[in-house]
Amino acid sequence: MIGIFDSGVGGLTVVKEVMRQLPEYRFVYFGDTARTPYGNKSPETVATYALQDARFLLEQGAKMIIIACHTASSVAAEILKRELPVPVFEVTQPAIRQALAVTTKNRIGVIGTSATIASQVFQNGLRSRNRDIHVETQACPLFVPLVEENWMKRSETKIIAKRYLRPLKLKQIDTLVLACTHYPIMRQVIQQVIGKRVRLVDPAETVASQVKQYLLDHQGFEAELARDGEDRFYLSDVTDKNKLNAERWLERRIVLRKHLLE
Repeated sequence: MIGIFDSGVGGLTVVKEVMRQLPEYRFVYFGDTARTPYGNKSPETVATYALQDARFLLEQGAKMIIIACHTASSVAAEILKRELPVPVFEVTQPAIRQALAVTTKNRIGVIGTSATIASQVFQNGLRSRNRDIHVETQACPLFVPLVEENWMKRSETKIIAKRYLRPLKLKQIDTLVLACTHYPIMRQVIQQVIGKRVRLVDPAETVASQVKQYLLDHQGFEAELARDGEDRFYLSDVTDKNKLNAERWLERRIVLRKHLLE
């Protein structure tokens, strides 16, 4: 099975993309909703949580791990790669490579949670690969509650998006990285506000493509992944709202199982 974890339910955007690109494989998902958000935790705490999340997925039969959480990817990816006996993928580096591949003016914007922006992972990653890159960042903390409240069509959402994205628009970026798992759900609003000429980079798409290529390149490993059975969804705290959002975003009925990590 493919194991995918996030600090909450936002990582289901990664699940949806994995389902689209790799429909033949089964996966197990864990969202740490009881301890979300990770963005206001210390790096040491995030790393501890990430290891617990990943090890739970291994116990469920996962043969590889995808870190869907940008905060965990930023501070814990190398730790998990070192500590776990399976391949580990995360959402930041594939998105960085894609942004560099599609930019035409070397002006890249990154929007994410305050913790992801403060980690400098995208800024450092982009500039280390191309010294001519101009990186503009913007934390957009209100986007997550707007998505979870399903306010995509509310006028207030567009007003807030304009306020957040205006500095990036003034800097004339040509590429924008959606560095939070919730943000692809409001992709239409973001594209409308930032302008149709700006290319949006969705880390869910890029990490799913990376996993797909890895499986093509490692046929022996690929044969170990389960194709039979059912996909499984676990949360550390299950609420009616989480279930509603999960089913709306995945566009399917699912069973959410509760598992509280200790």
